Amino acid sequence: MWIAENWTDYEVLDCSQGEKLERWGDYILVRPDPQVIWNTRKTLPGWKSKNGHYHRSSKGGGEWEFFNLPEQWTIHYKALTFNLKPFSFKHTGLFPEQAANWEWFSGMIKNSNRPVKVLNLFAYTGGATLAAAAAGAQVTHVDASKGMVAWAKENARSSGLESAPIRWLVDDCVKFVEREIRRGNRYDAIIMDPPSYGRGPKGEIWKIEDSIHPFIQLCSNILSDNPLFFLVNSYTTGLAPAVLTYMIETEIGKRFGGTTESGEIGLPVSSNGLVLPCGASGRWRA
Repeated sequence: MWIAENWTDYEVLDCSQGEKLERWGDYILVRPDPQVIWNTRKTLPGWKSKNGHYHRSSKGGGEWEFFNLPEQWTIHYKALTFNLKPFSFKHTGLFPEQAANWEWFSGMIKNSNRPVKVLNLFAYTGGATLAAAAAGAQVTHVDASKGMVAWAKENARSSGLESAPIRWLVDDCVKFVEREIRRGNRYDAIIMDPPSYGRGPKGEIWKIEDSIHPFIQLCSNILSDNPLFFLVNSYTTGLAPAVLTYMIETEIGKRFGGTTESGEIGLPVSSNGLVLPCGASGRWRA
């Protein structure tokens, strides 16, 4: 398992009975987590003195309950600054476990001794974009949500990266890659964090089990002749890490050589020293 263990402003304090107790900077949140299927005693004081609690509804979705929580605040990861705000379906605008991947590809970018063009697809609020830019890469950030791209730009400004070579695009990721193929544009590295389910601009259905392999295959056509890395993230419970290895090795590894590996990503739990699993990543490197 790849563990995001270098945070100072974020911490999983405890987890039990379908929920996790988290510290986001100065604030304590309780949020549901489908991986937390064990029932241990909730003895830490944070369970009762939280600043925000997301209650899942039995009918689907849910709602926040706030206790002296600001509308927005910031936390830091090394030189990066992220603006947080709780919004629909329990999210805060950041997935802290992804720092394990930021560390992995940032080292490769810094040690490559060459210009690196990175494409970040389904790029959300820009955690991977900022990490890659801070490491020295030129980044193209693509997300279909105008609001998410605006949020990512805000994070870039807060991180002192407003002048970094980042191209911000509000676009459907599949359509964008298809156009890049026609335009002959190439990238040295690709990061993708596709949703489990979604709809395209014309109602096209994205279901990760059906769409992810054709999309990886499509993206292989815009890799440069000397690519550096390829990263696929998945939060879909039924998609085993070995499946990511198989798809990436089939489409990328057999063509370019290098090394393919996949595994769970996770966050350390400070109350017991265990690790909370938080999805999976498939990695290829030259």
